[in-house]
Amino acid sequence: MNTATKLSGFAVGLAAVFGAAYGVGQVTGPAAPITATGHDGAASHGDGPDLAGHDESAGHGESAAGHLPGGLLVSERGYTLVPVGAPTGEFAFRITGPDSRPVTGYDVVHDKPMHLIVARRDLSGFRHVHPELAPDGTWRVATPLTSPGVWRAFADFTPTGGEPLTLGVDVTVPGALTEQPLPAPARRATVDGYTVTLDGNPQPGHPSTLTLTVERDGGVPVTDLEPYLGAYGHLVALRQGDLAYLHVHPEGVPGDGRTQPGPRVSFATEFPSVGAYRLYLDFRHDGVVRTAEFTVHVGNPVGPTTAPEDGHGTPGHGHD
Repeated sequence: MNTATKLSGFAVGLAAVFGAAYGVGQVTGPAAPITATGHDGAASHGDGPDLAGHDESAGHGESAAGHLPGGLLVSERGYTLVPVGAPTGEFAFRITGPDSRPVTGYDVVHDKPMHLIVARRDLSGFRHVHPELAPDGTWRVATPLTSPGVWRAFADFTPTGGEPLTLGVDVTVPGALTEQPLPAPARRATVDGYTVTLDGNPQPGHPSTLTLTVERDGGVPVTDLEPYLGAYGHLVALRQGDLAYLHVHPEGVPGDGRTQPGPRVSFATEFPSVGAYRLYLDFRHDGVVRTAEFTVHVGNPVGPTTAPEDGHGTPGHGHD
């Protein structure tokens, strides 16, 4: 989760690599094990040290798919994201290390040792929460999976003595599913009486700066944003289709003598390819974290600064 985070190196065979790499979990009743299935249909239960589709060649040393962006793999550099059974209303998982044992040591990054981000695969739902670690290496949190469908869960963490990692796994919430279309590109989003404006026109494969301006009450600039996880804003971008994950943080930090607490928050980014992306900005004001959401078509002449102003936002309840 660096200030400038790059997603790069998408190979032509990405779909095949991704299909073999992700796990699909099933949320069932109380304490029922979550089952993960890989591309070949094999399954393993959440209490085991591995998931079907785990690339064994990535278990030691450099990842066999080290060129892929974060979140596309369930296992990388020997670390694996393993959902485990949990009571109704709770989501639980472990990170196993190269020795197949649950990892219990993590560095604190942006005020937390674990950032769990979940998004529905149609990008109609998004949550960023922070689980609690039990002594046995199990992370637990009130479930952020709020509606039926297939969700992608991203564990963003740094094991003590290791490098930052983002692992991802699919989790299915049973029930009637209504697929939601991706909203049209927009340069403004509204949430809880706040208006957030997105400026910037990113091009694939090139560094770009995105600046988000926060206003309220019909255009009053918000100049007293509150630090949230050590920053005035957090931005996550997910690519439509494979949900390639980009987590960036703004330029500057609170208290550095030059970074202002709004109304503008700028991010250094680099998008890997032409395509549609969904952006989620978390910001805190008056003690509440809110999420403003945008659709951006990278490489499309109709970018976020010229598209219709019909973005959407999500109230910040449930953040921690």
